[in-house]
Amino acid sequence: MAKRGSRRQGARSSGKGGPTGWKRWLRRIVIWGGALALLGALFLGLAVAFAARSLPSYSELKASQTGQTIVVRARDGSEIVELGPSYGAWLDSSEIPQVMKDAMISVEDRRYRSHPGIDPVGLARALWVAVTGDGRISATSTITQQLARNIFLNSNRTLDRKLREAVLALALEWKFSKEQILELYLNKVYFGGGAYGVDSASRKFFSHPATELSTAEAAIIAGLVKAPSRYSPTADVDAAVGRANVVLRLMREQGRISASEASVDPSAVKLKEDRSQNSVRYFTDWALPQLDLLLPETFEPIEVWTTIDVGMQRAATAAIKSNTPGGAQGALVSLDRDGAILAMVGGTDYVTTNYNRATDAVRQPGSAWKLFVYLSALEAGYTPEDRVVDAPVTIDGWSPRNSGGSFAGEIDLRAAFAYSKNTVAAQLGNEVGFGTVASMAKRFGITTPISTYPAMVLGSSEVRVIDMTRAFAAISAGGNSVEPYGIVKVTTASGETLYQHEAPRSTSLVPDYVAAGITDLLQTTVNTGTGRAAQIGRPVAGKTGTTNSNKDGWFLGFSSGITTGVWMGRDDAKAVPGLQGGRAPAQAFAAYMRYAVKDRPVEEFDTKLQLPEWQLEPDDEYYYGDPDDYYYIDEQGNLIEPGRREEPGELPFPVEGELPPGDRPRQPTPAPTNEAGGNGQAASDDFLDRATGRSGPQNRTAPQQPGVAPGAAPTPQPLRLPGPGGEE
Repeated sequence: MAKRGSRRQGARSSGKGGPTGWKRWLRRIVIWGGALALLGALFLGLAVAFAARSLPSYSELKASQTGQTIVVRARDGSEIVELGPSYGAWLDSSEIPQVMKDAMISVEDRRYRSHPGIDPVGLARALWVAVTGDGRISATSTITQQLARNIFLNSNRTLDRKLREAVLALALEWKFSKEQILELYLNKVYFGGGAYGVDSASRKFFSHPATELSTAEAAIIAGLVKAPSRYSPTADVDAAVGRANVVLRLMREQGRISASEASVDPSAVKLKEDRSQNSVRYFTDWALPQLDLLLPETFEPIEVWTTIDVGMQRAATAAIKSNTPGGAQGALVSLDRDGAILAMVGGTDYVTTNYNRATDAVRQPGSAWKLFVYLSALEAGYTPEDRVVDAPVTIDGWSPRNSGGSFAGEIDLRAAFAYSKNTVAAQLGNEVGFGTVASMAKRFGITTPISTYPAMVLGSSEVRVIDMTRAFAAISAGGNSVEPYGIVKVTTASGETLYQHEAPRSTSLVPDYVAAGITDLLQTTVNTGTGRAAQIGRPVAGKTGTTNSNKDGWFLGFSSGITTGVWMGRDDAKAVPGLQGGRAPAQAFAAYMRYAVKDRPVEEFDTKLQLPEWQLEPDDEYYYGDPDDYYYIDEQGNLIEPGRREEPGELPFPVEGELPPGDRPRQPTPAPTNEAGGNGQAASDDFLDRATGRSGPQNRTAPQQPGVAPGAAPTPQPLRLPGPGGEE
């Protein structure tokens, strides 16, 4: 009985134990879950506290920047391009327009003012979408999380990164106020185009500081954060306007703006012109690497003031684009008289190809190389009027021919240069020496290797456009050296000067008369020769150049202190039908130079030759001059030394053993007499008659000099005695 009752009681106990066990397990789960949650919260709290303690101070976060901003300015001070990350001016929270804050909160984090750094509502919604949707968690980052990612983390979409981002966001909220976090965010978030922060974005897209932002402009900037490259107003205006309208709608729905403000048309906003991809980048790509040599190491924002003239750069770009043959490329370099680069174009389109053909490409200059051949000839003694012969010639097995296949015969040097006679250039190069021509080219700034084979006189050695332009600029400068430069000064954003260009010392490369002579030849080339297409209505001096099979066309010249070089050809060095230096390149030169010199006075060239004494054509007085300067034979046949007149009875030379006349006083010597009592005659008449074949007194009359009247005394004839070297 006792056992049976015991079983029944156990059964009843067991029957009641079902629900009691379930509650017990639930209680255990709650207890353990709570404990784990408490431990997790404790761990999270410790992690957040540790992260908060390790965070930099607010001032350190404000000062932290990555990269260097470089603003490039033209010679008139206008901004032409901004490179590198730009942070603009730091704006305190009170300086940032409220409409900018509201726009950013509306589109990026509508519950920013209420969450602790992580938005629980947004996170729950994202998890629900992930469970019921495609399994992917949508973006849930708050403004604080984005700030943590931008400052401390990368953009990898991994769980580990998201967890660290959440911890850092909570730490930021713990350490800083909402206004401080929003201030950091708006001054550091990336808006595209290198612009970090609202002030930089406002200046880049609207040309004014962020303190002046309108509602529409604030909506455009706020809409960029989601996808800066996609919604950039400089890349796609329609996309930027569409995104801005979304921002305005959200602001209206959240009550941050009125209905009238929401109707603002963002498409009416005036955008700043984007110059970052135009041809001026050829120049900045060449000039800015020089900063590594010009400046000490610095990471602060700088402004680079350059020599580029914005108007001339546009004119140069248009001249190259409109005159370059189809399928070919073109390049242009223009220098002021001091070497300042006024314009540089390295190709027909920078976006298509940023290869700078003005500074990097090496091409054959063709007949433009004759500049150095004729410089060498002029320095060796030739003048523009000297006669040369245009005829077939062979030098070391090489036989040059003229482009027309004909020969002009005897012409002057000026015509030979103006019409680019190859045979004359070959003869001149052979005469002065091919090594001399190469040295002349090096003297004028050619930096590429130069061949000394005979064909080098026709431009077989490859050169750079900027080097050839520099050589012609030296001629424009009267034969003095010119050093191209593009950077005038470098300053900090506050105006402190870090670098100031100093003009290098100019040296004379050739004498003045050589520079005048080659300028004469260059001017004739444009006036009547192969460069007639380069005429611009004022004096121009220049030279054409065309290589074999029309692969390269050149024109280089100067006027009113501006020197410009133009090259055209294909990058693959294939022939360009019809390409000649006197056509498209000369036309591009003229189109550009008409604009470049329009505000400069007309300058005539100095082509008057002031030859050195050794090269002057002597006249009779030069040969004979004052008889005191020469030995001469008097009418009696005596040799008279320079500076002396024969005194009666004086011997023409000192007696051996006596001091030279210059070392003793001149004393008249008694005149010797001959047997007949005469004086002053070195030999008797009978001796002279026998020596000269004259037989009688009737033949003793001296031969009459041309131009001397009968009976008049003949003029003494000078005699140049051999010098120390045995040459007259």
